[in-house]
Amino acid sequence: MGARKKTRTIYVGRVPVGGGNPVSVQSMTKTDTRDVKATAKQIKALEKAGCEIIRLAVPDMDAAKALGRIKKSASIPMIADIHFDWRLALEAIKQGVDGLRINPGNIGAKWKVKEVVVSAKDNRIPIRIGVNAGSLEKEVLKKYGHPKPEALVESAVGHIRILEDLNFKDIKVSLKASNVPMTIEAYRLFSKKYDYPLHVGISEAGPPSTGIIKSSVGIGILLSEGIGDTIRVSLTADPAEEVRVAYGILRTLGIREKGAEIISCPTCGRCNIDLRGLAKKVEAKLRNVETPITVAVMGCVVNGPGEAREADFGIAGGKKRGILFKKGKIIKQVKEEELLDALIEEIEG
Repeated sequence: MGARKKTRTIYVGRVPVGGGNPVSVQSMTKTDTRDVKATAKQIKALEKAGCEIIRLAVPDMDAAKALGRIKKSASIPMIADIHFDWRLALEAIKQGVDGLRINPGNIGAKWKVKEVVVSAKDNRIPIRIGVNAGSLEKEVLKKYGHPKPEALVESAVGHIRILEDLNFKDIKVSLKASNVPMTIEAYRLFSKKYDYPLHVGISEAGPPSTGIIKSSVGIGILLSEGIGDTIRVSLTADPAEEVRVAYGILRTLGIREKGAEIISCPTCGRCNIDLRGLAKKVEAKLRNVETPITVAVMGCVVNGPGEAREADFGIAGGKKRGILFKKGKIIKQVKEEELLDALIEEIEG
């Protein structure tokens, strides 16, 4: 693991970002923001999953005006995601959001940008510059021919200068692409020259089957190099799944310890138990556990305890019998159908 890159600290609501503070987990609502009830319900589910900052799409004024009602029931900071229309940014600030995601170069005349910046300053609201390979400026694309890491960085720097010229520095930056190597290199280039906190993710990563792999590789490499102050796993799935995967990445790298890590063997010819089904049940039972624990689910009573001796708790089964073990030591033998209940009872006990 590389040393964490030094970045300046900003605050998104009460959450400190950058400056060596814990890497925070973000997600984005997938409801229509104008549907206050549905959006508030999804935010509550995300809070339960451990989401620490939530972003909401603001496509029009009705969505902007709904933000205040949504915020009344939200316990985590809200970021308004806005494109092109400066009036939506002003309304979002008026409604009490904790941050903006807006690219100042895309909202028109300098006086419009200035109005947004003045309002953000007055309300101590940071702005995230979110560069995406799929929406680079025409002049940048003309210069580079097609999206490249250098193009993403140049785009970000252009937006940063607009804000710096207005003496605004509560800035967070993201440089995302669906291409993993391009994204990694863009963040590397940027982090060498600037100390603004970085929001890290792989854009349009896809459904869980491929998106989890792409996000884990991209985000994982950057975090292992000390790059990244907040993360979001972007999946075509329930946003709560994004949060669970994000914590899995952080836990695997030893950056943040939260929840249960499940260890299970891939099975082999010695396996005489439905290990895949059992592992899924264990994972479901422990999904909302916040205490950092390691749980082993093994398919062989011969090697199980030894191979998973570092696990806090574990089970291994076969031929209608199973064992419950703790730190590699067998503490109980039970019938196969009682393995799951015995494990959960021991963990909760």
